[in-house]
Amino acid sequence: MAASVLGSCCGPLRLGVPGLCRRRPPRGLWVRTRRLPGSAVPRRSVAAASGPASRGSDHYCLELLRKRDYESYLCSLLLPAESRSSAFALRAFNVELAQVKDSVSEKTIGLMRMQFWKKAVEDIYCDKPPHQPVAIELWKAVKRHNLTKRWLMKIIDEREKNLDDKAYRNIQELENYAENTQSSLLYLTLEILGIKNLHADHAASHIGKAQGIVTVLRATPYHGSRRKVFLPMDICMLHGVSQEDFLRRNQNKNMRDVIYDIASQAHLHIKHARSFHKSVPVKAFPAFLHTVSLEDYLKKIQQVDFDIFHPSLQQKNTLLPLSLYIQSWRKRY
Repeated sequence: MAASVLGSCCGPLRLGVPGLCRRRPPRGLWVRTRRLPGSAVPRRSVAAASGPASRGSDHYCLELLRKRDYESYLCSLLLPAESRSSAFALRAFNVELAQVKDSVSEKTIGLMRMQFWKKAVEDIYCDKPPHQPVAIELWKAVKRHNLTKRWLMKIIDEREKNLDDKAYRNIQELENYAENTQSSLLYLTLEILGIKNLHADHAASHIGKAQGIVTVLRATPYHGSRRKVFLPMDICMLHGVSQEDFLRRNQNKNMRDVIYDIASQAHLHIKHARSFHKSVPVKAFPAFLHTVSLEDYLKKIQQVDFDIFHPSLQQKNTLLPLSLYIQSWRKRY
């Protein structure tokens, strides 16, 4: 596989988690995992959770996250007990915004929903949250942790701009989108944990960018089924690959080189984030547990020689809860 501009700068991908299975987890791991809050939630629909018989807005957020963003659900379970409900609210807020794009048939309707959330955030900071479960829980989180309004508004603004359904012109544009969405979520998570540290912010920035890049890679087969391609055009052009090639699911070397370059950029961001490991407060590590699932995907895509449409990439990692717990126990990210 020929390395091109982005891939060659960071050398060959080494995406495994060194020593993950070398240390034995503490006794009773499975028992403690089963007893994590929320793990015994009844399998009810999200719609049912908002009805009169629901357990409340907190349960609604937990269920929404469990069904729509399972990895964030698992990561939030491993936060300190006093921070979990706020983390669920924050991530549920992100889910509400993320699913607007796929749930509306017209951009105008999407803009109206984004306007609702802009006003909701304004009202939350005026102690007048709308009667909507996620908004109510987000208001509680803002009151409890004095969350920065700017980060919440950045997420909405960036999601709103992304309603246009346009491919990213270059990798920097994709990274900017990831910074304003995923990194902003991590900045807010650090606030929930009571962390104010420049090195932690730098790590959050890189992890958020990696997460944004990996999210676009993982969603490529789904987007292709809807005849849409969002991969950075500059890298596609560099290798002479068109959007039609992705729609036809070609598996030639040039296609794999495109994926290699983009995956290498995500890996590089994770590497940069870990370079701050010794300077980041240990208390901040739980906020960065998403690196486990990111690295798992990057390792899998390397194993299939960067075939973005390989069926194995669409399979859920059943060992992810255990991997997350071990990484949390080892105090690493």
